[in-house]
Amino acid sequence: MALKKTAAQMVAESRARIEEIDSTVAVAMLDDPNVQFVDLRDPRERERSGYIPGAFHCPRGMLEFWVDPESPYFKEVFAEDSKFVFHCASGWRSAISVATLQDMGFEAAHLRDGFAGWEKAGGPVERRTSKDNR
Repeated sequence: MALKKTAAQMVAESRARIEEIDSTVAVAMLDDPNVQFVDLRDPRERERSGYIPGAFHCPRGMLEFWVDPESPYFKEVFAEDSKFVFHCASGWRSAISVATLQDMGFEAAHLRDGFAGWEKAGGPVERRTSKDNR
């Protein structure tokens, strides 16, 4: 069965209409108090690979609900006056996620090459258990 649209097509369409941030630029943004990194990866990915210091963990499956102030699952972090930079492992999930958020009226950007690009650019990485949400 052929799909009407592939995941790669969805990513390409998303990237064409959202703000993408290069890893080297993102590393320089880490200490900016007006920037909030948001990690969309699965808890097991964070345990295995580590995470960006100070990144808020929002599992991809909860994103729309945690961002929506009318949802019973809303998280206050998303009400902050910050520049939100979402990321996943390689930039695919975060591209689609940010396009979805844009459709909802929530402005955000994404890390073009994901956590892999962050590490390649020399960005710092913290390691903790999956129980830590920050």
